[in-house]
Amino acid sequence: MKFTLSWLKDHLDTDADLDRIALALTAVGLEVEEITDRGAALAPFTVAHVISAEPHPDADKLRVCRVDTGDGEPQQVVCGAPNARTGMKAVFARSGLTVPGTGLVLKPSKIRGVESNGMLVSMREMGLSDEHDGIIEMPADAPVGVPFASLMGLDDPVIEIAITPNRGDCLGVRGVARDLAAAGLGTLKPLTVDPVPGAFPCPVDIRIEDGDGCPVFAGRLIRGVTNGASPDWMVRRLMAVGLRPISVLVDITNYVSQDLGRPLHVFDANKLAGNLVIRAAAEGETLAALDERSYTLAAGRDVVIADDAGVQSLGGIMGGALSGVDETTTDVLLECAWFDPKRVAETGRALSILSDARYRFERWVDPASVLPGTEIATAMILTLAGGTASEIRLAGTVPAFDRVIGYRPARVSSLGGLNVAADQQAAILDKLGFAVDRSAGDVWQVTVPGWRQDVEGEADLVEEVLRITGYDSVPALPLPRTDVVTRTAASGRRLRAGWVRRDLAARGLTETVNYSFLTEADARRFGGGDDALFLLNPISADLAVMRPTPLASLVMAAGRAAARGETDSRWFEVGPGWRGVAPDDQRTMACGLRTGRTGPRNWAERPRAVDVFDAKADILAALAAAGLDADKVQVVQGQTPAHYHPGRSAVIRLGPKLTLGAFGELHPLILDAHDIKGAAVGFELDLDALPEPKRKPGRARPALVLHDFQAVERDFAFVVDEGVAADQLVKAVRGADRKLISDVAVFDRFAGERLGAGKVSLAVSVTLQPADRTLTDAEIQAVSDRIVAAVTKATGAALRS
Repeated sequence: MKFTLSWLKDHLDTDADLDRIALALTAVGLEVEEITDRGAALAPFTVAHVISAEPHPDADKLRVCRVDTGDGEPQQVVCGAPNARTGMKAVFARSGLTVPGTGLVLKPSKIRGVESNGMLVSMREMGLSDEHDGIIEMPADAPVGVPFASLMGLDDPVIEIAITPNRGDCLGVRGVARDLAAAGLGTLKPLTVDPVPGAFPCPVDIRIEDGDGCPVFAGRLIRGVTNGASPDWMVRRLMAVGLRPISVLVDITNYVSQDLGRPLHVFDANKLAGNLVIRAAAEGETLAALDERSYTLAAGRDVVIADDAGVQSLGGIMGGALSGVDETTTDVLLECAWFDPKRVAETGRALSILSDARYRFERWVDPASVLPGTEIATAMILTLAGGTASEIRLAGTVPAFDRVIGYRPARVSSLGGLNVAADQQAAILDKLGFAVDRSAGDVWQVTVPGWRQDVEGEADLVEEVLRITGYDSVPALPLPRTDVVTRTAASGRRLRAGWVRRDLAARGLTETVNYSFLTEADARRFGGGDDALFLLNPISADLAVMRPTPLASLVMAAGRAAARGETDSRWFEVGPGWRGVAPDDQRTMACGLRTGRTGPRNWAERPRAVDVFDAKADILAALAAAGLDADKVQVVQGQTPAHYHPGRSAVIRLGPKLTLGAFGELHPLILDAHDIKGAAVGFELDLDALPEPKRKPGRARPALVLHDFQAVERDFAFVVDEGVAADQLVKAVRGADRKLISDVAVFDRFAGERLGAGKVSLAVSVTLQPADRTLTDAEIQAVSDRIVAAVTKATGAALRS
């Protein structure tokens, strides 16, 4: 939001200087982003009198000018402007200055052999417009030597402030002035709204069919206008805030929008066919808009203003080119309406139109400003463009905004920590436009003005009092400390997620952070897509559903990487997945993905395609990092989610009912959908499902223990049924003697006719590590016998001879 200092003072009676105003704006929550003081920058450029302008002796299009700058001796300037002539008043830039529009540093020089000292400048060279047909001509009575910026009204500082989405009332200069007046920087000047009597009934009938999108519409016909150029004061203000002057009728609507935050529109009445109807757009209707683009409209979303010939304007957003005003316009229909903010926002986003009207309507415009806005704009049109106004044609009714809030002044102290006198609170609220009824005693009845729809409850009123009083006044108090030693703020689960991240990164996986949204198709591929998980306002059509698992995001990213030639991916993410809308349905998950090969091509070690055991190693490492003994979990084939390969995947369980995660090769249909070639394996670990690790008291143990007694290794080969999992056999071996057996590893698998149909041989290496003595042969044999017995009991295996 931009405005000039003089514009602000049209609404605020104040003697505060610019610096004080800037500080107050930021203090009340209207953060000052930039202040541009063009008067200070243009002060060295002064009015000069051209004493003579003679032809250049060696150039037909140049003139040698003698210029009185008011500093004593006249200066000689070589000028090529066609309007340079004897006796005119121009703008002079002396040597040593930098020309704002070009960046040229002036210095004495010779042009075609004639000395030139300084420059007579144009509007474009001063950075004020694109006009470059000649030098600036000042009025004949302009005093020589005076800064031209002050004579042209360019010494008016421009203030730019940041507006938060809830403060639509400050998208007009008057709203900003109201806040400053409440903060004690002056008095808000009364807004005079004198009704303009209608000379005749409005001949254009207006009918509202879509009352939800447009509850009220005011129209007024003004005949006999002259749509010429706007007055200089209006042009200067509009240009100062970045608006391009077009014509007086259009400029008036832009000015009122900037001044009061009240969007308006004018139709060329002679280009309208019949009466107006405000309705929902029909599917496929089009509008050729004022921005020289054509838009295809959608039924049920867009609100349009149409005549008998079709759509003439997009309600609350932009007018149509066919009914736009131009230099030939003599009769105009002034529109002042109120459009539903949600509908305006939906249409603007869908059609990618960002107009000043949309910007204001979707942030809230006071519904009660329809009739005052019509009267103010009518008066300006009659004053600046002439004409005769009809009576106002009002369709619909102004939406009621009668919000009353029970307010306890004591809440400023309890909620905000600041003691503010009750009378001062009432005065602040009154200056902000709230009506305060104190007759009920301790609980005031505060009526919220129509321009402050963001104020919904008592806490909002407390905030209003605090920000106007000044947050700097709130005393700084230390938080109470209950313990001498500060405890960690992170919970066990958050710490556990960090441990998992660190371990997966150490395994060579790169951490990623992805959007938590997917396309509907991808969500359904990974077991999601519930209707309750669709976003009401997605940032794009491709990100419309909450993801069921971060693994889906990793697969999407791998597909994008594969399209760019990166086929070997090693990624993980620790983030949320959604199973539903209940609180427990949001799960914190650790997911990983590997695609392609295990490493680059190398002469010493041939890389291989990633396989299911890579994913298994990753998930078991994540379990161990989270504090769970990976030897206690069960790896069960089958029952994996549908996005895994049914025969090359498994689930991880703790006990018969608690499923912790899954791993395996991804289903070929998933890979085809994302054009991923070759192998791809992944895992999912539900961190919220993991039990808290048991903490047993005891002395810390070093990671590497050097024993005094020699370890013993023994190999065993068991013949088992083909369906027996190697993990089941390993657990049986470990259970034979948990004190002596320190490690068990499968090192061979063999299948052949000699073993019999449906039989395989699994060979394991067992490490026995005594802690207090060297093992005897008898003790080793006893442990071996227990190992064979344990495996036979658990799996039905037989020791291979």
